[in-house]
Amino acid sequence: MTTSISELIAEKMDAMSVSERKAAQTLIGNYPLIGLRTVAEFSTQAGVSSPTILRFVSRLGFQSYPDFQGALQEELAAQVQSPWNRAASIQSVKGGPVFPLMEAAIENIRETFQHLSAQQLDDVTEAISRNRARIYLLGGRFTDPIARYMAAHLKITRPGVTHLTGQESHWRDQLIDMGKKDVLVIFDIRRYQQSLVRFAEKAQARGVEIVLITDQWLSPIARFARHVIAGRTAVPSPWDSSAALFLVAETLVAEVTRKLEKGSADRIRDMEKLRDN
Repeated sequence: MTTSISELIAEKMDAMSVSERKAAQTLIGNYPLIGLRTVAEFSTQAGVSSPTILRFVSRLGFQSYPDFQGALQEELAAQVQSPWNRAASIQSVKGGPVFPLMEAAIENIRETFQHLSAQQLDDVTEAISRNRARIYLLGGRFTDPIARYMAAHLKITRPGVTHLTGQESHWRDQLIDMGKKDVLVIFDIRRYQQSLVRFAEKAQARGVEIVLITDQWLSPIARFARHVIAGRTAVPSPWDSSAALFLVAETLVAEVTRKLEKGSADRIRDMEKLRDN
């Protein structure tokens, strides 16, 4: 599978100049539409020069701005594919692996962690581990089970963890208690859920720090998120695979548990005692 532009940005970010990083952050925050505009429009929105945009595109490995836009157009087409569209495009390949979906899911995991930097992981771990932060988790139609799974583990390692359930109106009611010290972890993959986008926008307006865990094409929630982790989800099936996102969630749980060290160990011990009584 072709490396997505968001993955290329993650790979190249450390080597970028300050102005190129501004271009990258503008693209991530308006993905992919700002990149489909003219160089002048892109540069104006990013607050950098037109040559900077062209250098940014070149650093990502594209020969020209039209080549870069062509790749974005392909990603945009992939974003809006439905399971029916994908089913029609899947063909059986003779001589291929016996379990093609399994092979694709394993490759997705490899690619996801290849593009997940240690700095990204540290930043998200730090956010979720903060003592005074309340942690809220939420997902979409197919990704909310990951949010619930991650919340169940985090509740054991630290206090102040809430999995937002029910209807959108219930989520909005929770906003009254959410503020600048708090963190919202959202899982959202194509076809992106507008109720999650609306909620993320409202939470961000209240100063909540948003962690987005999404696919390689990036949910629109990226424009509101301080941290974005993009995982591979495409497999030879009408349905996307969440295997890589589950492993991202488990990795974050492990890192938070390690970071909290004695506090989480004491909490787990006390919880076990309560269960025994």
